[in-house]
Amino acid sequence: MNFVEELKWRGMIAEMMPGTEEQLQKELTSAYVGIDPTADSLHIGHLVSVMMLKHLQRAGHRPIALIGGATGMIGDPSMKSAERNLLDEATLRHNQECIKKQLARFLDFDSDAPNAAKLVNNYDWMRDYSFLNFIRDIGKHITVNYMMAKDSVKKRLSRDSSVGMSFTEFSYQLLQGYDFQYLYEHEGCRLQMGGSDQWGNITTGTELIRRKLGGEAYALTCPLITKADGGKFGKTESGNIWLDAEKTSPYKFYQFWLNTSDADAEKYLKIFTMLTQEEIQQLVDQQAVDPGLRPMQKRLAEEITIMVHGQDALNAAIEASQILFGKGSVETLHKMSEDTFLSVFEGVPTFEIEKQALAQGIAVADLLTANAAIFPSKGELRRNIAGLQINKQKIDASETQINCDWLLNDKYVLVQKGKKNFYILIVK
Repeated sequence: MNFVEELKWRGMIAEMMPGTEEQLQKELTSAYVGIDPTADSLHIGHLVSVMMLKHLQRAGHRPIALIGGATGMIGDPSMKSAERNLLDEATLRHNQECIKKQLARFLDFDSDAPNAAKLVNNYDWMRDYSFLNFIRDIGKHITVNYMMAKDSVKKRLSRDSSVGMSFTEFSYQLLQGYDFQYLYEHEGCRLQMGGSDQWGNITTGTELIRRKLGGEAYALTCPLITKADGGKFGKTESGNIWLDAEKTSPYKFYQFWLNTSDADAEKYLKIFTMLTQEEIQQLVDQQAVDPGLRPMQKRLAEEITIMVHGQDALNAAIEASQILFGKGSVETLHKMSEDTFLSVFEGVPTFEIEKQALAQGIAVADLLTANAAIFPSKGELRRNIAGLQINKQKIDASETQINCDWLLNDKYVLVQKGKKNFYILIVK
């Protein structure tokens, strides 16, 4: 597999330094991507870089994931408008371990293959590097003129002319450049990859390697992912879409991709899945014949959810999705976590019920009229009982007793009136 050709047809190359493709065709090449460890989980904004590493390893090359323990403390001026808080080492190490577990779903770290992936943290080589030694060894090789010419610096200065940029942030590209030099010397790393906004920082590294070591190193960036409607990719009203199931449930994760617009689905299939060109074209053709079936979005959601959370989580997410369309079972409902349950029924009308009311059992007719005004009267409930379900169980008689055994997650009761009207009783 030709790594560069693979990225090209997937639309994953923004800029590439001359000689990069020749280097990759010549020999097994180590390449790295930097990851910010300010949280103990990756989010989907990281996925493009991770997929680049995955394709790199599949092509026979060696991926290195660099956790930016040192640079993450400073903040990249091309990415943020405010400086970051310092992480203590315990938090940094915790975040690193969590991120490695997530990366292991994409990369092979543990085999004895020559291209097994490696995780490194720049805090390990920066923490004991004194300021005086750094500016003597590294700073003298890169001019201020060179650093000022970078787009990331120019944009930050023009955007925040009243505030300016601290020396700390200005020095960021030197630190990232030194990371590349360190990996070049100690890991034989010849290529750095990242988002297109990183081009300036990456080429500072190639320039440092050339000036200080007389070596050849390369740069490759991917386009920043945008949505067809101009919105920011990966951001929702509730914030980031995380890879950690505790931060974003597999159901919400699955739904995010399922709700991709038709205009974005083909692009996302190329970037975020390992499907071949032929497989993606088949999905595009199927979508053109019957857009309502949304085959591209379904396959996209399935592929990424399996990659991040596994087959069991995908199955549970699909089952949860079917509940709203009348296909879910009683068993599915009882297996659901509280977070998934609340995600599925987000925005559904709720009623609060005293737990005491269910302690001895209560007739459906009383529960859904006096305790929760889902029906205006018992007569109305009896006339419409044919369409009434509680916890996905059909209710045949208004005298049916509901007690604490009916509680989902020890606090909820799901009421369905007709095909589309859902209500949640929150029992306190």
